[in-house]
Amino acid sequence: MTRKTRRLIIIAGLGSILAFAVGLVLYALNDSIVFFYGPTEVIEKKINVGARLRIGGLVKVGSVVRSSDRMVEFVVGDGNNEIVIHYKGLLPDLFREGQGIVAEGRLEAGQRFAADSVLAKHDENYMPREVADSLKKQGHWQGETKP
Repeated sequence: MTRKTRRLIIIAGLGSILAFAVGLVLYALNDSIVFFYGPTEVIEKKINVGARLRIGGLVKVGSVVRSSDRMVEFVVGDGNNEIVIHYKGLLPDLFREGQGIVAEGRLEAGQRFAADSVLAKHDENYMPREVADSLKKQGHWQGETKP
């Protein structure tokens, strides 16, 4: 066997090992590669309490409750299910009832969510694509055809 043949065999072997490792990583992260979950997906997938994730949806009108210690509690829904989110801190200036948000934090028992950060849409005509797609998929989209 020549050096060139031996070198090609080693390179091919290392390449196949690398491809196998990448395949395993992608398979393991299959459910984790998500921008956010809607309330219905969180309930249907039975995500473990304490899991770190993002939840997106529309803030329910009349659900925002602010307390004196900068604690805010509100309900986010997707038309089918709702999750109560509590957040300590300042909300974005564009946070309003009836509009799309994405909150990042940890899931708690009883369909509650402790948010570390809250992202709101940036103008009247924009909604995060993931939120709009989720609402369209469930038949609750009432906006324009292009989110």
